[in-house]
Amino acid sequence: MGCGELVMGLRMRLQSMQPGQVLKLTATDAGIPEDLPAWCRLTGHTLISAKHPEYLIQRREN
Repeated sequence: MGCGELVMGLRMRLQSMQPGQVLKLTATDAGIPEDLPAWCRLTGHTLISAKHPEYLIQRREN
């Protein structure tokens, strides 16, 4: 799965979660260490932990 596909899937998954819930993501895509923090900043979600290949993302409050 490419980074773009991963981000789209991540977006859909986070939309189904309650605000404040935390998602654990395991991703080995080479672009994720740079792309995921930028995506979180743009969308307002909180990147709690980024230890490649595992990431914790907290869904933003509405």
